Amino acid sequence: MFVNIVAFGNERDGFSEDSQQSSLIYTYLRRSALISQIDSLSASHVGIPVFTEYQACVFGNVRLVVRDCPVWDIFDSDWYTSRSLIGGADIIVIKYSINDRTSFQELKDNYVPMIKKALNLCSVPVIISAIGARKNGVPCTCPLCTSDRRRCVTTAEGVQLAKELEATYLELHALNDFYIQNYFGGVLEYFMIQSLNQKSSEKMKTRKKMQKCHRVQPPQLEQPEKMPILKGEASHYDADLHNLLCRCQCADVAFYPEDLSTVVEAHKIILCSASHLFMLLFGVKSPADIRDASIVQTAHTLFAVEAGAALPPDPHGVPACVPPVRVVVKDSVFFSCLPDILHFIYSGAFQWEQLEEDTKKKLKDPEKTEHVLEKVKCILKTPGKISTVKDCKSHQIKRLYNNSLRLFFNTPVLADVIFKIQDATVPAHRAILVARCEVMAAMFNGNYLEANSILVPVYGVSKDTFLSFLEYLYTDSCCPASILQAMSLLVCAEMYQVMRLQHICELYIITQLQSMPSRELASTSLSIVSLLKKAKFHNSDCLSTWLLHFIATNYLIFSQKPEFQDLSAEERRFVERHRWPSNVYLKQLAEYRNYVHSQKCHCAVM
Repeated sequence: MFVNIVAFGNERDGFSEDSQQSSLIYTYLRRSALISQIDSLSASHVGIPVFTEYQACVFGNVRLVVRDCPVWDIFDSDWYTSRSLIGGADIIVIKYSINDRTSFQELKDNYVPMIKKALNLCSVPVIISAIGARKNGVPCTCPLCTSDRRRCVTTAEGVQLAKELEATYLELHALNDFYIQNYFGGVLEYFMIQSLNQKSSEKMKTRKKMQKCHRVQPPQLEQPEKMPILKGEASHYDADLHNLLCRCQCADVAFYPEDLSTVVEAHKIILCSASHLFMLLFGVKSPADIRDASIVQTAHTLFAVEAGAALPPDPHGVPACVPPVRVVVKDSVFFSCLPDILHFIYSGAFQWEQLEEDTKKKLKDPEKTEHVLEKVKCILKTPGKISTVKDCKSHQIKRLYNNSLRLFFNTPVLADVIFKIQDATVPAHRAILVARCEVMAAMFNGNYLEANSILVPVYGVSKDTFLSFLEYLYTDSCCPASILQAMSLLVCAEMYQVMRLQHICELYIITQLQSMPSRELASTSLSIVSLLKKAKFHNSDCLSTWLLHFIATNYLIFSQKPEFQDLSAEERRFVERHRWPSNVYLKQLAEYRNYVHSQKCHCAVM
């Protein structure tokens, strides 16, 4: 017997600097007298921890598996993993800090709907744990803290959230023995016992059902052969954009000190996606659009854009190829740290502690270090808000690019290339294309016609499919509207050798087909055999192998369709060998029916 517990959320105070504070789940496992032999391991994507798994024994010989997911980003980056975690859970624990209202509001607005959607498919007890004692003291009044010290999350709000999820609400003022063992532990262990009782009851019912009949049993229909599991590829979005800076490809900005002794190159599109200040500097926005005097003042005092001879623009609104914009950095101390600051921005702007450490080592002067870091905070500042260190450490900034670059998708703003497709034009930015797609990197940087052309024709792909492809390059996400659109996008991804997008399309097609009921599968006009042929032609080995298993698993449906005859001899042999139900079962079923008809009983009275 085993019990699966999945915990979501972060119980730490968003304003606290104590990164060593134990989590609720680990504290319970360490202090509960029922737990023994705690083992742990972590799963991660590109160095960012997704969840920590604990395994232990409880009630003597019951296996306890706990998966603690402190970062809500798993719902954004990997919906399939988060849904499978909820689907396999016996108990769900949702945690938040009473003193971190921003985190609570994000949970309520963004993630509660996702959890409710996943819980529609299963009935699982949910425990909502509000951690911490409310801070009622006099708030800090310094300019950096006043705007972020909002009121705490109230008990009424927590109870209302529990009602939405039909959950049990707990407030734990501290992670000590009283609240962990007597309060939280008591509720958690109650649900653990309920889960074990339910599993024992189901197991007993199955055993009684098997022992009930002593006459000749009908043949047992074996489970269909398991289809191959498709594993998704981890995102390398931040790494792609960071490599763009390291390789200095398609640079259109050159930063100089006042003595013009050295140069540091960068890209307008990346800088503008990260900062309103750079939008102002490069003419994307005006001071009237930003409405923040501190940003405007910092832009004028820190940078000076040198006016150059501008070439006439393209008829489609894209400027002709021009040398990089020369930007003079008036602050010599800031310029000395500019390479580290650019690495920080290009890495997704979530490694603030690393930037602090690099700046301290380079300047070796606390005042100069503080001066440079304040400038960086102003560069990353959101208009109308006070910039704080907390903003730079926020998990929200990890999604900086795929939210901000979406603003520049399919717009002529800062665009330097136009794709011509199906008598329509689509503006784009070479820097993003080169960073995210190796084929386009070779096309724009090699000895090809496209390297010096603004207008680039695209053949063999529809406009909608190509737009979906570009949207993935800009945002690292895609959402096909149908299986056929996903297959078209897969073909485009194979054409440009973007393997992760190809895997996403494969996974979408598999998920959609798996969710089809048999009646819909029998009546659909979608040709699975045609999908199989196209997947093979475009080197999608995982999808083609899965589709063959899918046809074999649904043999009785597909064998009646005309498209079944289009399978090759080799494919037909595979399907016949792995078909479900098997020929052996059908033969046993016919024999059983004959037995039933031969053993019919007559009424004793008659």
